[in-house]
Amino acid sequence: MKVTFPHMGTAYIAFRALVEGLGHEAVVPPFCTQKTLNLGTRYSPESACLPLKINIGNYLEAAELGAEAIIMAGGVGPCRFGFYAYVQQEILRDLGCGMEMVILEPPASGWRQLLARIKLLTEGVSPSQIARTLWLFWEKLVACDRLEQLSLTVRPYEIEKGSTTKALYRVYRAVDRANTVDMVRKAFRDGMAELHSVPQDRNRPVLTVGLVGEIYTILEPFVNFRLQEQLGEMGVVVRRNLWLSSWILDHLVLSAFRRRREAELLRWAKPYLHHFVGGHGLESVAHSVQLAHEGVDGIIHILPFTCMPEIVAQSILPSVSEDHQLPILTVVVDEHTGMAGIRTRLEAFIDLLAGKKAVFRRCGIEEAVSGAGWTAFAGK
Repeated sequence: MKVTFPHMGTAYIAFRALVEGLGHEAVVPPFCTQKTLNLGTRYSPESACLPLKINIGNYLEAAELGAEAIIMAGGVGPCRFGFYAYVQQEILRDLGCGMEMVILEPPASGWRQLLARIKLLTEGVSPSQIARTLWLFWEKLVACDRLEQLSLTVRPYEIEKGSTTKALYRVYRAVDRANTVDMVRKAFRDGMAELHSVPQDRNRPVLTVGLVGEIYTILEPFVNFRLQEQLGEMGVVVRRNLWLSSWILDHLVLSAFRRRREAELLRWAKPYLHHFVGGHGLESVAHSVQLAHEGVDGIIHILPFTCMPEIVAQSILPSVSEDHQLPILTVVVDEHTGMAGIRTRLEAFIDLLAGKKAVFRRCGIEEAVSGAGWTAFAGK
């Protein structure tokens, strides 16, 4: 069976290994482009979140390549993500696409449902092969996350602009080609060494900015206009607490045993938010507070237009900004957002952070500015 899945950053590397390890042919959709967005926007409800629209574009492009089934995550709680797969399934049926949708709901919503759905992928595969495949899937997932994490601390110091990004994509290709756990680990070690070897000027002054928000807009570079690369090339170290491997561990593994990290997040979010609000709204607030305590120079909050959990977070973050005297810029993206507008706002925000830091350095003080001015700058 030919199986596809939506793009979300480097997730395709691990999911290709998962599908092929279970004896199917992986159909990786073309990387997201304006064509993908146009396709998804044309056939999706106007008020739908941007990720849903891009997913539809991914599926339609994969259908042209012969895909017969789709792997899609499900969700629970007050967030429309839980309805994505079902809405997408109806859209595809209306368009005459006969692809089977394999929806991976969190185990907390019912083990019987989950096992019945994955049976389509695992039928005829031995338990030992399933275990080996899941191990390889996980190793690739973690390797890609850790390599990207290192790139965020190397890119701001690179001497030749773009050299870190080029090295990173070479390393990703090596991880993608690896077909055993040992080969993945070797590709990872070699990749870490290659990234460390990128010529750098470690005496260059840099800023540190935290990145919070909805997971898809954080992970998919087409949707966020390669935000991390832009910031790195502006001399900014990006700090993130949300990664695909940690999300899968929490969403699909720990949730099966009712051991989600919600209590830890609520400790950080207190007193601003006292309960789960769906999606990554709680994480956005908690991680912003945590990053403020870790001494970042500013925070960028990114979300898709109409994302309900992130709108809750957006309404709270001005208070976080004021209490911690920390500039926070909110970036909302949809199909009408353009690179020029994003670039202008990023440059202005980074100039503000650099100027603020320079003033305080000259004055010999740490922080002394009300956060209200920074939230006003961010368009709140």
